[in-house]
Amino acid sequence: MTVFQKRLWIGLIVLALLTPLGIILPEKFKAEEAWGEWGAEKLEKLLGYLPEGLKKWADFWKAPIPDYNLGGDEASMTVQILSYVASGLLGVGICVGAVYLASRWIVRNGK
Repeated sequence: MTVFQKRLWIGLIVLALLTPLGIILPEKFKAEEAWGEWGAEKLEKLLGYLPEGLKKWADFWKAPIPDYNLGGDEASMTVQILSYVASGLLGVGICVGAVYLASRWIVRNGK
């Protein structure tokens, strides 16, 4: 593993470990939700309307870990933080796996 690769891995792990800031800061500043993480209802309340494209596609995708929380809506802050970190590490793992598989396929097939 090269120095660049080691630094890249360290950076990805640090970013995954920093993911709880997304719930800690809104909680600390009484901001209700993380900025930009709004559902259709909250967005409609903020904007005064719901864009047509969002209305049409809002239910197309359901997140595998809704709200990055494995403990449900009433989970303690500790469970939420651990869920955020687990979600971040899972996301990094899936992305790394996808890039690895794609690169192996590209190398095997010549381009």
